[in-house]
Amino acid sequence: MYSGSSGINAEYGEKNRDSQELWNYLGENYNFQREQLEDVFHYGKFMYDVGNYAIASSHLDIYRNIAPADSKFYSSAQWGKLASEILQQNWDQAMDELERLKDNIMAAVHLTQSEVLIQRAWLVHWGLFVYFNHPQGRDKLIDDFLHQKTYLNAIQTMCPHILRYITTAVVISKRRRDGVKELIKVLQQESYKDPITEFVESLYVNFDFDEAQSKLKECTTVIENDFFIVGCLDDFTENARLIISEIFCRIHQRIEIDMLADKLNMAPAEAEKWVVNMIRLAHLDAKIDSKNGYVVMGGTSTPIYQKLIDKTKDLHLKANSCCQKVDKKLALGI
Repeated sequence: MYSGSSGINAEYGEKNRDSQELWNYLGENYNFQREQLEDVFHYGKFMYDVGNYAIASSHLDIYRNIAPADSKFYSSAQWGKLASEILQQNWDQAMDELERLKDNIMAAVHLTQSEVLIQRAWLVHWGLFVYFNHPQGRDKLIDDFLHQKTYLNAIQTMCPHILRYITTAVVISKRRRDGVKELIKVLQQESYKDPITEFVESLYVNFDFDEAQSKLKECTTVIENDFFIVGCLDDFTENARLIISEIFCRIHQRIEIDMLADKLNMAPAEAEKWVVNMIRLAHLDAKIDSKNGYVVMGGTSTPIYQKLIDKTKDLHLKANSCCQKVDKKLALGI
């Protein structure tokens, strides 16, 4: 049920003070003992084991709100609360629990580096349940695992197979441009390969459209047999075709619609409609010559506003990372 160390998860001092004040109040007014608090945890765990996740969630929440952060079962209660919300499919609450766990791992000054790495690896795996079910989960996955170096390092060190899910999220995200450059750098550094990562590399690194077409067929089989991303098959296929079309159009001045249809495994009439939609979504300077069956590309330039967005999009992540480092040094008394 639970994962990770049960050592000290040093939350902020304010939390400890609040817990201690509540603990003192319960002891003075109700003669509440530590053994009774541990009974709350054990009952919550029992409810989890028998499948009553709502009661388990409420009791584990009570335990961690009363217990000091260095309590014996505090870490287990954190993970158990997350698991309970996932099993109830309460995705908003599960997302909140993920954020709380991330903060606790960051503040765990008494854990060794290897223990912190293991905790982050556990969070990455549990997070897959949430990120591929929450409405904003796939964009959040990109922000948390691709743009945050601490979690990207954990993935590269402990679980490189997670790159499959990061790649899937980038392909189907409407914010694809925000992540694809960073993703390509990571994929080229790693030995881990599967059809999904190879599909992206074949397009953005090798510009090999025949290979991309072949890998896209393999991606269908992989996604159909993957628990976490099987629900993304239609989105992945549609966006993968959009990427193929967009890149193909950007590197050619004139394209035969019949040839493009062959690349996309589509009928020419269907491909023409697809190209119209792709031009609109990708903001390409292009027009369709239906009479002669061509797509004619114009010059493309990046608007100044988009350039500004691209330059500043990571500033909030870098600022947040700096704040976390400062908080950790202050907690250590450095």
